Amino acid sequence: MAGFTVFRDPTTVDFTDADYFALVGPTGSGKSTVLDAICFALYGTVPRWGGARGIVNALAPSSTEARVRLVFESAGDRFVATRVVRRDGRGNVKTAGAGLQLMPPGFDVTKLDTGMDLEDLGEVLAGTPAEMDAAVLDAVGLPYEQFTSCVVLPQGQFADFLHAKPATRQQILINLLGLHVYEEVQVKAAERGKGAEAKLTVVEQQLGSLEDATDEAVEQAAAHLERMRELTAAVEGAVPELRAAREAEVAASEARDAVDAELAALGSVRTPAGVTEATGAVAAARESADRAAVEVHAAEEAEEKMRGELTAAGDPGQLRVALDRHTELARLIEQEEWFAGKVSVADVEHRDALAAAELANAQHLGAQQLLEQARQDYRDAQQRDRATALRGHLTAGGVCPVCEQTVAVVPEVPRESAVRLAEQAGNVAREEAESAQVRWRERDAIARNAAFDLERKRGQYEHHLTRLAEVRKAVEALPGAETLRQRLAELGALQRRLEDAGTAVRSAREALRTAQAVVRSAEDQQRKAWRTFDTVRDGLARFGPPPADREDLAGAWATLVDWAAGEHARRRTARDAAEAAVAVAHQETLRARADIVDLFTAAGAPGPASADEAGLIRAAAVTAERAGAAWQRLTERREQARAALEQRDALLRASRVAKSLAGHLRANNFERWLLEEALDLLVDGASRILRELTGGQYELMHEKGEFFVVDHHDAGLRRGVRTLSGGETFQASLALALALSEQLAGMSTTAASLESIVLDEGFGTLDAATLDVVAATLENLAARGDRMVGLVTHVHALAERVPVRFEVHKDARTAHVERVGL
Repeated sequence: MAGFTVFRDPTTVDFTDADYFALVGPTGSGKSTVLDAICFALYGTVPRWGGARGIVNALAPSSTEARVRLVFESAGDRFVATRVVRRDGRGNVKTAGAGLQLMPPGFDVTKLDTGMDLEDLGEVLAGTPAEMDAAVLDAVGLPYEQFTSCVVLPQGQFADFLHAKPATRQQILINLLGLHVYEEVQVKAAERGKGAEAKLTVVEQQLGSLEDATDEAVEQAAAHLERMRELTAAVEGAVPELRAAREAEVAASEARDAVDAELAALGSVRTPAGVTEATGAVAAARESADRAAVEVHAAEEAEEKMRGELTAAGDPGQLRVALDRHTELARLIEQEEWFAGKVSVADVEHRDALAAAELANAQHLGAQQLLEQARQDYRDAQQRDRATALRGHLTAGGVCPVCEQTVAVVPEVPRESAVRLAEQAGNVAREEAESAQVRWRERDAIARNAAFDLERKRGQYEHHLTRLAEVRKAVEALPGAETLRQRLAELGALQRRLEDAGTAVRSAREALRTAQAVVRSAEDQQRKAWRTFDTVRDGLARFGPPPADREDLAGAWATLVDWAAGEHARRRTARDAAEAAVAVAHQETLRARADIVDLFTAAGAPGPASADEAGLIRAAAVTAERAGAAWQRLTERREQARAALEQRDALLRASRVAKSLAGHLRANNFERWLLEEALDLLVDGASRILRELTGGQYELMHEKGEFFVVDHHDAGLRRGVRTLSGGETFQASLALALALSEQLAGMSTTAASLESIVLDEGFGTLDAATLDVVAATLENLAARGDRMVGLVTHVHALAERVPVRFEVHKDARTAHVERVGL
């Protein structure tokens, strides 16, 4: 255990060789928690948790994970069951892992103490919580309710069976003994009876559909199959004659078709239209192309002559440059006076701006002096106001506190404060000084801008004068402007004439290209006409056509057409003879096929749809295959009918048996009889144990489902079990529990042999004598050696008599278990 309820730290409890043991310790130390861990590992719940929702109780306080692992033996096999519980981030507690594994023989169990991981310990029987229930039931042999009633008996439920109502006790016995299996047998028997009847109906329907599958029908199908096989052999023997007739017909048809092809080839020879025109078009196109070539040569010579005259007339670019110099000189002379005026105006503006700046500077200096005087006046006014303030403390004839002289007359106090008047005057002087400073800065900026503008314009004027001198010098060596314009006009006229000559050359060349294209087109048409002639003549090469004159296309066509007409007339007679031969061969083919069709008719088979040899053979083979399939299908249906008859007989027997069993179980109340027998055996065993526990005073009995005790110390008085004292109730409940444990394996249809019983109930309520009897009874039970017996108690006297004790202690953090004794 790790993190499981009070066992916060990992704790291992080893019950090996502890045939008779006790879990002892103070109340609340965790004794019962050890049993809870066993139940939880196997079944995922604990009786005192109140169902699956109580899984939150598995976690130790402040723990987020609890792990429990149980190693146990059942029916000679060793198993290990593991469950892991975790709390998620939302606070929900769920089973995070569960598994049951069959451990291999000789596995060292002590290795399990080193960790709680779900490592591979053997064959996995269950790997998820959902798979655990069935796997644990197969391994242990008991469901949860039986396990907590016969193996681990928890607190608070020890006397449930003793005090239960008859109906409840009956249901408990049904669950414990698995008697519901008989009800299941009755239900399944009824279901099998209904299923057999349903299948019987289906089989009857199947037999109805197989009525035609008789031995006579099978024999007829076999005879038909034999006839079809004979038909196939006869058709295969007659097909060669049909094949030879058809081949002869094909040969005659091919000979006729050959004559038809020759007639068609010879009859299709015709002189194409436009043959004469195509020959004349070539000559005309060549003549036109020659004239166009002469015109191109004349235009090219005229263009070259004009280009020479233009070259001799001079370079127009140089003339334009010289004329541009004259134009620039005139423009510079016109701009000279304008630049001089700009410099003069800028000079005047500069002098005016300097004068204004100097005046503003003088005004600024004067305003600064007035401001300084106002500040001095303010300081003087402060002294006068302080002196005036002393007058309020002077009296005529008194002593002045400043000069310590006798005051003759106290001066009159002024109405206005000198400081306030000086402050007003100072504000006016400061505003005037600030305004003068602003005006000075503005005038100074204007003066600087005017000086910059003056320098810029002087530079532009000087650059203009320099350029004017350069252009004048360049123009002195050039012809006059009018002379240059006249020479440029003459060059323009020559240029236009050269362009006209170039246009004439391009037009002549385009006309030449057009004429050459016409020549090529006419020559292509002539070549196509000859290719057409050659193609037609080559198609007639096998007939030996006459030779052609390659210089006269029209004459070649006329010769070929006349020759083809003569050959076509000679072949008409041969074509009539070929057609007659085809008709004779076709009649022979029809006769051979009719003979084969007669074979189908004589055999009673449908006529073939195909007329060729392969189709006839295939039709006969298909007929035989169908006959064979029909015979095979009928044979199979006959076997199905025989099998259905056998199945019907078996279903009739199964239906009668199932109905009979269901009726017996329902009519004889077999389950109630078994319950009464089980209760009799249980009460007899419990009475024997109770007599031992009570020294022969009490024994148990039942009547109409109720439990009673018979008190032999009180003249055999019969008492209800609810009238027993606490100690007596414990004795009776223990007797029933031991009887259940002893006899359940023999009475149950599902439970395995029980080899353990652990009691967690009521030993503290017994007196010393009864406790001694209980201890002796448990010792005798353990001494028999057929089971492990365990007790959970805090009674020291009882614990001392148990050879092996597991002492449970609890500190502030976790619980501990220590084994004491053998």
